[in-house]
This record gives sequence, structure tokens and C-alpha cells, in this order.
Amino acid sequence: VQLQAFGGGLVQAGGSLRLSCAASGRTFSNYHMGWFRQAPGKEREFVSWINWSGGSTYYADSVKGRFTISRDNAKNTVYLQMNSLKPGDTAVYYCAAGRTAWGITPRAYDYWGQGTQVTVSS
Repeated sequence: VQLQAFGGGLVQAGGSLRLSCAASGRTFSNYHMGWFRQAPGKEREFVSWINWSGGSTYYADSVKGRFTISRDNAKNTVYLQMNSLKPGDTAVYYCAAGRTAWGITPRAYDYWGQGTQVTVSS
């Protein structure tokens, strides 16, 4: 699976962004999808997970209630709607595909996108 994430940018605190991740190469609906982020000098951290059908989702506590993950299997795309953004959300955001349910660690994923930068100014 080839993944391409886009939609990042610079936004003021309190603002919103929607990230997209387009998949190609293999059957998208065979894979659970995840979003991770990595800030400078920090490890890559889990943000959100969605199962193959979109019927189950999971969020890190730090984003729960502010971010929403969704997918459109007809468009081979997964989304991350980010609202009420904070400066602490500043990071490179990565999408990933894997077959492990409830994948909250990078090891649960087989394929990764290239990342998209999100910068939240105070």
C-alpha cells in the first residue's frame, strides 16, 4: 500500500485542519488505518485508529473530543479532522496502514505515508 498524507499547514490556536491520506496499490478496505505524530526531539506517538470498515475508532487521550478520524473506502482515503487545535499539537502527522486491531504502537503498522507538517501558533 502506498500512502500519501496531505492537508497540513499553519493555523492559529483554536483553529481547525483536516488531514487526508490517500491510499493506492492494494485493497484499502483490507487495512485498519492509524494516524501518528512526531514533534521535534520526541518519539512518534499514537493519535487515532480506525478499523477497516470505519465502524470502530480509538483516540489518544490528548486528542479525544477534538479530533475525529473517518474513512471513505470508495475513495481509498482516511481523514483526520482536527478542531480546537493547540500549540502542543504541532508535529509532523503520519498515516499508516496495518492489519492489527486497535493498533496504538508503530509496530502494528506495515505501511507509512510520508508525513504532513501541522504547525499551531499561539
